[in-house]
Parts: sequence; C-alpha cells; structure tokens
Amino acid sequence: MTHARLLTPPAIEQRARPHGRAAAAFGRRALALLLFGLVWLIPSFSDRRFVAAMLAWDGLVLLAWAIDIRGLPAAERLRVRRTWHGASALSVPASVELTVMNDSDRAIAARVIDAVPPALRAAPPECQFAIGVRSDATATYDVRPRRRGETAIGRAYVRYQSALGLGERWAEADIAQTIVTYPNLEEARRFSLYLIRSRQTELERRSSRMLGAGRAFESLREYRPGDDVRDICWTATARRGRPVTKRYELERSQTVWLVIDSGRLMRARIGGLSKLDHAVNAALAVTQVALNSGDRVGLLAYGRRIVRRLPPGRGVAHLKHAVEQLARIPEDDAEADHLLAAGRLLADQKRRSLVIWLTDLAETAMTPEVVRGASRLLARHVLLFVVIGEPDLDVLAARAPSTVGEMYETAAAQQVAVRRELLLASLRAGGALAVETTAAGLAPAVVNGYLDVKQRNRL
Repeated sequence: MTHARLLTPPAIEQRARPHGRAAAAFGRRALALLLFGLVWLIPSFSDRRFVAAMLAWDGLVLLAWAIDIRGLPAAERLRVRRTWHGASALSVPASVELTVMNDSDRAIAARVIDAVPPALRAAPPECQFAIGVRSDATATYDVRPRRRGETAIGRAYVRYQSALGLGERWAEADIAQTIVTYPNLEEARRFSLYLIRSRQTELERRSSRMLGAGRAFESLREYRPGDDVRDICWTATARRGRPVTKRYELERSQTVWLVIDSGRLMRARIGGLSKLDHAVNAALAVTQVALNSGDRVGLLAYGRRIVRRLPPGRGVAHLKHAVEQLARIPEDDAEADHLLAAGRLLADQKRRSLVIWLTDLAETAMTPEVVRGASRLLARHVLLFVVIGEPDLDVLAARAPSTVGEMYETAAAQQVAVRRELLLASLRAGGALAVETTAAGLAPAVVNGYLDVKQRNRL
C-alpha cells in the first residue's frame, strides 16, 4: 500500500524517572571487588588482623560505590524515545528504534529493556547504549507481529552506569503506547497488482475488441466484423455515412459488500494463521482491487453480534478506514449468528450489489445456518460465497487406507467432503457463485470471483 506510512505508529518520547524506592544497585565491578575482599578470610583464621583488613577493603569499596552513585546523573536527565519504521503488519518483520538522550554532563553506559509483549516479539528486547555528554545513542530491534488488532506496549526500563561501573541507577520511561497490527499490507498490494495485470493480459488475448462486457458507454469507433449488431450507434452511422459501433467498459461506482465470519470455526489455524486472518488478508486484496476499479466497498464482520461495520465508500481515505476495521476484527469463541448478518445486510443495502461472503461450513446433519442466511440474499444481490477448506480433510479423503481404522477415517472424510460440495451446489442452483478453496488460494479465488462478476456484467 503506497499510503502504508500513514498507518505507522507515532513516535513517543518521555523523560525517565527513578524506578523503585532505592533506584540504585551495585554494579558488577563493585560486586566483584566485594567478593575479592572475602579472600582475607582465609588468613584470618591464623591472624585476626586480616579481618580488619577485609573490613577496611570493603569499606573503601562501599565508599567508592557511594561516590560513583552520587556522580551518576539523576533519572530525570535521561529521555527515551521509541520510533517505528513502518506499519505493524501481520507476520511481516518491522524495525523499531530506541533512542536514549543524555542531558547531563557525564557519559554513561545504559542497558534498556523495552516491554514488548509476545504478540509482537518472543522475548522483550534488551539494547545496549554508550552515551556521551549531552548526547544520544540509538539501537534497533525487530518485531514480527503474530496477532492482528490492538496491542499494548509497556514502559522502557533503564539501567545505567558510569565508566567505573561500580554503581548502577535504575530508571523507567513511560513510553507505553497501543499500536494496531494490520493485515499483510504489502503482500495484498503486490498480489492485487499481479492479479489485475494477469486479467488484463488475459482479456487482451481474447478475440473480442470490446473494453469489457459491461454496459457503461466508453467511446465510438468504426464497425468491425464480429461486432454485435446491437451495439451499432445508428445516429452516428447516419451522420458519418458508415457503420459506427459503441464501445463499452465495465461499470464503475457499483457496490461491493465484504461479509466476514469471525465465529468459532474461523479460529482454526492453517500455516500459523487463523482462517479469519486468511479471510482478512483476502478481503484487503479485493478491497484494493475494487477501489482501484472505482467501485464502492462496504464491510460487515460478525460473530454472535455485528463486530465491525463500514458503510460503502471509495477513495484513499476509505481504504484507510477499511484497513483499520479489518485489523480490529476479533475472533469469537461462540458460533456466529449468520442469520443476523444476512438480516443486517438486507436492511442496510436495498439496491442490488455484489456480496462476498467469507466463511466456513459447520459439520451438521441439517442445513447449516450460514447456507440458509446466504440463500436469503440471492433474490436481491449477487452472492460470491467462499468457503475456506480443510487441508487435512482433503488429505484424508484422498488417502488409500491400509488398516481398518484408516478406512473408517477415509470414509468419514469423503462423506464430509461430499456433503460440503452438495451444500455449495445448492447455493449454485439458487444463482450464487459458491466455491471452496484452500487458505493459500483464498485471495486468488476472491479477487478472480470479483473480476468475473464485473466482466460478465452480473450486477
């Protein structure tokens, strides 16, 4: 997405403050020197004067530690800033920069732990800094988001020492912020561009010279053999004295609704992502294609209730709103209320539109509720009903059993596969475009389905 920089989390900077009551500790060198003083215990068994020597040694170390601690700058003389280089996108590595600014007159060595949650990084990053007098230093760490939606990042915890390394102060900077992890933005952009170019190449290879199968007038040109007689413009033909035909292009400003199931079945994980994540990525890809085609795109996501709704719109600002809504679609633990979604869509969208419904089918002896809900839309809308298949089910159904147990498993898998196909066939009989695809093939199926509807003028 060319406007992905607009989705980059803002930089945040705060002045540090002492962490804890004491906010100070022994450095490694001070601890080593104190332990070294215990060597005097060995000869003290024969001469008690070595005990006094040990106490004198430890006293000097403690005095040096106190002087070093006193010389360290106060926590308020430090500032910490977190800067994001790009948006936080699902499964996409991103870099984050930490900057520590030292406003004091003493150089320090600092170690900063940023409280990054496991949803962004397996372990919180720990960065080392060497900061001069009235200077700053930066360090960069990577995150790889594993969950869409809002994620809270905590404070930064600072431990800093002088060059002596005897004393150590503790500080914290309240740079907590909530960031939003979006779907895979760049992959959706590259994928949509690839599909558009592939479709354009395919259309150019066809024998028909029409711009599209739509009925939106584009221009006039001289009649050519093979043109439809119904497309001849008789008024222009009369003026020019030779046959003139109309050229058409695909209609623009049509309405496309994305209906996304976020219920229990969509929590199943395939390839490290949930089915809902795959559906969101596919929805983002078709949103970009539809908006680039001039259509208006709306969004309806539902579980037991309507969780996200975006009225149809167009333009770059609408794309940004769509990405924000897609990123915040939560996974629901309960079964989704498909009839609620169908009723809400029928109430909101009176005019004929294309409805792209991304869901999964429950394994039940009766007709699943989602099929009944989708059937209610067929009288008014064009329905592209896309089901995310189960890869394990296909493997089991195609397996040649070698034992009795495997035979039962294979038979059960084949029965489920046949039932799913029969349910999709019932929707096709009602006029829907119903397909079942893998998670990897979901985005191509959705975008190609949208382009087919546009090309065939189904709206």
